[in-house]
Amino acid sequence: MTKALVLGGGGVTGIAWELGVLCGLLRSGVPVADADVVIGTSAGSVVGTLVASGGDLEAAVALEEQIPAERAPRTSGGDGSMSRAITALAVLADPAVPAQQSRIRVGEFALAATTTAEDAYVARIASLLPGRSWPTGRDLRITAVDTADGRDVVFGASSGVPVELAVAASCAVPGLMPPITIDGRRYMDGGVRLGAGADLAAGAEHLVVIAPMAALDRDRILAEMTSTGAAHAVLIEPDEASLEAFGPNFMSQSRRGPSARAGLHQGRSLAEAVRAVWLP
Repeated sequence: MTKALVLGGGGVTGIAWELGVLCGLLRSGVPVADADVVIGTSAGSVVGTLVASGGDLEAAVALEEQIPAERAPRTSGGDGSMSRAITALAVLADPAVPAQQSRIRVGEFALAATTTAEDAYVARIASLLPGRSWPTGRDLRITAVDTADGRDVVFGASSGVPVELAVAASCAVPGLMPPITIDGRRYMDGGVRLGAGADLAAGAEHLVVIAPMAALDRDRILAEMTSTGAAHAVLIEPDEASLEAFGPNFMSQSRRGPSARAGLHQGRSLAEAVRAVWLP
């Protein structure tokens, strides 16, 4: 009975909230972190790597709650601004532009943007991870998108790509972070593929999808979930209190603590519904 955990994108507030949800579920006796397959996109790639590595969720949440905003590890790109990310989202959301063409346009935008140095950005991402090796015993899949042709890419332990590069690529928000160079190609945020990556969990019997930005693409995410054929599935999306905790800027360091606490509360409140899906 394959269990798949899918973690969507959502900036630093999304990381904090996902950690909170997972920890809240764990405290309630629903160990979704024991998934056989973990699929991470953008923020979800950071959390997914921690989960698949058997990391300490309690410690991770405590860090989100307690570290002052000015001391929180940076993940945004140097002089980038939220307006750049919004520009990319607007291109992807334009129904008049074919999906693949919109991805190529966003790729061009990402390559042209002035952000932080690629090496420095990768080093910051690496500092968020539990180690420099792919987890063993779990099937961790990390999404990214090729800037040149808009092609989906899924990195895993067998890809030969260092895990810190895979996560950095998955988190490389166009306009905020630099595309990541892997084998001569440049890759950007897995969120550019839209949805949450649940379609990559095809064949799973038990499916939990945690998507901080579900409100922007709920129909696509639900379609992804249906396509897996999972007999038992649930989508966890932010409730009103969590959305308030996020605030308007998903890269706001000052909102990490409130987002983690909102996630803890929501995880506990959803425990019984998730238990019915996750546990035989």
